[in-house]
Amino acid sequence: MSIKGKRIVLTGGAGGIGMLVAKEFLERDADILVVDRLRPLNLNARYLIGDLSTMEGISAIAAELVLEQPDILINLAGIQFFGPVEQETSTHLHTGFMVNLIAPVALTQAVLPAMKYWGSGQIVNIGSVFGAINYPHFATYSSAKAGLRGFSEALRRELHGSGVAVTYVAPRAVRTGLNGGKVMRFAEMTKMTMDEPESVALKIVQATIDRKKDVVIGFRERAFIRVNALAPRLVDAAIAADTTKARSLFTP
Repeated sequence: MSIKGKRIVLTGGAGGIGMLVAKEFLERDADILVVDRLRPLNLNARYLIGDLSTMEGISAIAAELVLEQPDILINLAGIQFFGPVEQETSTHLHTGFMVNLIAPVALTQAVLPAMKYWGSGQIVNIGSVFGAINYPHFATYSSAKAGLRGFSEALRRELHGSGVAVTYVAPRAVRTGLNGGKVMRFAEMTKMTMDEPESVALKIVQATIDRKKDVVIGFRERAFIRVNALAPRLVDAAIAADTTKARSLFTP
């Protein structure tokens, strides 16, 4: 699919991966509208400042997207929490589900009527491998991404024959500022594979251009997802040692 001249809305476009994704599309002559809490720096693109963590903020952004009528909506914005679930504050819990799940669904609702009317368009949801392998100490992040994965699959089936495509991309760990010090220590302790943001950005762009249905980054991760779907108790055993290592990071 040619991306030249396509109107693309990208949430989280001022972040580490988002900036790279935006630049890749700009190099392909797409018309990008970046949605973020902050103005993107060193990026020659239109932008919309907004807050995806509240219903008021989401509604304001959605109203703008109704007018924008994008050809492609990429829901990339996300936040995570690493730690025992009881240690996550109620504020962060609320924000996480709003940004990671409610916002993508609400923004999709905003742009779908025009896409269905014209018989073309694409929704691209950026999830996580943890959305299929629900990981300890990432419980709320995993569950929100699992919800986004389920929404993407259901929406794809709902839109069959409409001309509107749904793409779901599941990265594994990425070396970005989203990861705090404890996440990085956990990655070192468990020898977790971490991708460079440039590589992930390219895969997101290519999945969008190719209108792929599902893209999971990482051969080992794809295999683990299949095993988890068929025999989740085997995965319980496989990650038990990592769970113990993570627990040690939060022991006084």
